[in-house]
Amino acid sequence: FTITTRACQDYLRTGGLSDELVAQIDSAIIVLETKIGKSFGDPKNPLLVSVRSGAKFSMPGMMETVLNVGMSQEVAATLESITGDSRFAWDSYRRFIEMFGKTVCDIPSDAFAKAAAPLIKTAGGKTIADLDGPALRKAGDAFVAVVEKHTGSAFPFDARSQLTRAIEAVFHSWNSERAQLYRRRERISADLGTAVNVQAMVFGNIGDTSGTGVCFTRDPGSGAPGAYGDYLPRAQGEDVVAGIRNAFPLTHLGEVNSEAYAELNRIMTLLEDHYRDMCDIEFTVEQGKLWILQTRVGKRTAEAAFKIATQLVDEGSITMDQALTRVNGDQLVQLMFPQFDKATAPKELTRGIAASPGAAVGSVVFDPRDAADQALAGMKVILVRRETNPDDLVGMVAAQGILTARGGKTSHAAVVARGMGRPAVCGTESIEVNIEEKFFTCGDVTVREGDLISIDGTTGAVFLGEVAVVPSVVTEYVQGIVDPGAATSSALIRSIHRIITHADNVRRMSVRANADTPEDAEIARQMGAQGIGLTRTEHMFLGDRRVLVETLVLATTDEERAEVLAEMEKLQFSDFVGILRAMTGLPVTIRLLDPPLHEFLTDQASLAVEIALTQERGEVVDERKLALNRAVNRLHESNPMMGLRGVRLGVLIPDLFSMQVRALTRAALHVRSQGYDPRPEIMIPLVASQRELLYFRSSLEEEVARVLK
Repeated sequence: FTITTRACQDYLRTGGLSDELVAQIDSAIIVLETKIGKSFGDPKNPLLVSVRSGAKFSMPGMMETVLNVGMSQEVAATLESITGDSRFAWDSYRRFIEMFGKTVCDIPSDAFAKAAAPLIKTAGGKTIADLDGPALRKAGDAFVAVVEKHTGSAFPFDARSQLTRAIEAVFHSWNSERAQLYRRRERISADLGTAVNVQAMVFGNIGDTSGTGVCFTRDPGSGAPGAYGDYLPRAQGEDVVAGIRNAFPLTHLGEVNSEAYAELNRIMTLLEDHYRDMCDIEFTVEQGKLWILQTRVGKRTAEAAFKIATQLVDEGSITMDQALTRVNGDQLVQLMFPQFDKATAPKELTRGIAASPGAAVGSVVFDPRDAADQALAGMKVILVRRETNPDDLVGMVAAQGILTARGGKTSHAAVVARGMGRPAVCGTESIEVNIEEKFFTCGDVTVREGDLISIDGTTGAVFLGEVAVVPSVVTEYVQGIVDPGAATSSALIRSIHRIITHADNVRRMSVRANADTPEDAEIARQMGAQGIGLTRTEHMFLGDRRVLVETLVLATTDEERAEVLAEMEKLQFSDFVGILRAMTGLPVTIRLLDPPLHEFLTDQASLAVEIALTQERGEVVDERKLALNRAVNRLHESNPMMGLRGVRLGVLIPDLFSMQVRALTRAALHVRSQGYDPRPEIMIPLVASQRELLYFRSSLEEEVARVLK
């Protein structure tokens, strides 16, 4: 049964479940008990349930799930007696305690890992999956002690209390840090809330005829048709999603249970036909019987998005108009990033599972928070983890790419990376990651935090150091270098061409580019821009030319000012000729100078320090520096983005805008004389009042008329 998003909204507003909702949950549990023939909270005939989130828009791994709700030692003993499988029963017990502790009680994973470590060591194993039934019972009891220590109260073994708290935890997770970050990135409204789905448990960890898996109705990485996914015997769902164990390909299910595999394929077709889109499906096989747990529209790479959209059109599922809504501009941009140049023959360090395509180069970072901080400081980083979990999202968003030692194509790292367009290599079994000491090893090679690596999410290859890149074939297509109709063109190029061509046929708007140089204008034209919407002339005076603006602002005589303006006019004329020539026949909006003065004047603090140090040494300070210091102090503003700039700078120095309009008009006449069709438009920047606009419009039109005459 489903508890709706409206109940979540009420919970977030009031901080608790209403009496009416609790009564409805009790009634729904009774219906579920009747259907299943088991009793919730009855240790002799136990019904266990899972509590899952279900938001309007897919947010994989961002909110909480609690499995095996209704569990206790007595229930685990009953499961052992019914199934004759000690390992299954106490594994389920251990899983519930750990999941409840992490999800409901906010206990960090490390606390449980430390409690389990001695038991794993005694058993001579590597992970908790290596423990037998009695050892798993001890692990569960140790986890109970962890929860009780952290919470300061007895563990709640009452089934009704567990259910209520699990539901509240799922509601509460709607506003977790990672969920909020994901919603901001994906532009999902924050007031929607999440639903909660309560389902009777089925178990993928009962013996060798049970297992769990995640599958997609098409390949979410390449868009290729056909079933795709992971299957893990003797496991529950979080094992696959978290990437704790490396899974088998989906076809493994066909080898061990052909009947369940055939039924799964039938259901995959049914769901894709119903939703008319690629579906992501979670399933469990319990003692040979297939159960479908949930489905959602699957996250996919940019390449897959374009290819799947046109496949569905060709199959008659959607129209070309609908195909346009299945892709977006961000995905096209992802495909235009450079790729690794294999011709340089870089030496591979190792190879993992190609989980999310693309090339990424960066410094190794092991902590998600460190990754976010370093990215904020302008560094390019690769996040390296044993496996990722939803709390790592802040680092995954910030990183150039993701590398994990564990997990498959449907693990959390892979699914989230594909959705965000981040290259990812997962399940790289040959590397051992030491999070605590911040290094990973691959054979006899040790890679430490800060070392540079390159990862190829398309092939799964990992390289030491920086690998050279080459332009993307999609960029070459957009620039007209690659012919989409050629026999050698790829399925991706053909799909992009169909969708972009259809977009051009049905759109109602023109698309202009931002371009400040002739080179940018040429690229914009190659890529289909129908003019320039903004040429920022202040950008023409950055770098070596910056001193001209500084000299103009600091000029004290008309002669000084006229000399600088003449120099600026030569440069402006040359720039405008190149831009107007590149955009012949198309409109070009030239914004007159709008420099925030703090970007063009020497920094106030550094200049003062330099003068003070010179004086301290007893040396004579250059007179220009002193004049510059006086002027910088005079013009210093508390908010330079709103101060003396744009039209107000033009009022202060009237000849400035006249010079620019004169250069533009001369450039237009020059270009026209060469047989081109220039179409310049003038934008007066940062106008705050009608009088400013009227003053400049009339004076600048007079300047244009003078030049034309």
